[in-house]
Amino acid sequence: IEAEPSLYTVKAVLILDNDGERLYAKYYDGTYPSVKEQKAFEKNIFSKTHRTDSEIALLEGLTVVYKSNIDLFFYVIGSSQENELMLMAVLNCLFDSLSQMLRKNVERRSLLENMEGLFLAVDEIPWMDIDIWTCGFTLFSVLANDCNGDSDPTINSYIVPLALVVTVLD
Repeated sequence: IEAEPSLYTVKAVLILDNDGERLYAKYYDGTYPSVKEQKAFEKNIFSKTHRTDSEIALLEGLTVVYKSNIDLFFYVIGSSQENELMLMAVLNCLFDSLSQMLRKNVERRSLLENMEGLFLAVDEIPWMDIDIWTCGFTLFSVLANDCNGDSDPTINSYIVPLALVVTVLD
């Protein structure tokens, strides 16, 4: 009997720049235990995907879904048996959340200036018990704290409301 697909089967989330250098990496299991192995895997992924138009690849026995935007490459990695649509939904959730958070300016410079928002979004996506197809909008709504009335919310104004929503969802 196969397990139901879930966000807990995501093995890694990566963001690389247009040179293939790591800007962000979060590995959820021990598939690549050392930084050296992780960087070699990231180099391999980038070399195989940075010039292609497809969105899905099977590399090193793993399913990789990815998307590029200006000077960034976003990757979500799962096992070879993982549902590609589920992995793509996680990728779209992350990208849409960052796009909203960065006011549609998803590029290297703005991402580096707002890394705390990226950390928070990636940490919360797997734990939020929400409809994955609307995840990006829902996650951003939680992060943006619209009920506060801030015209220019900062990451500090996101944390408490997000913690409250995640607690309620648990």
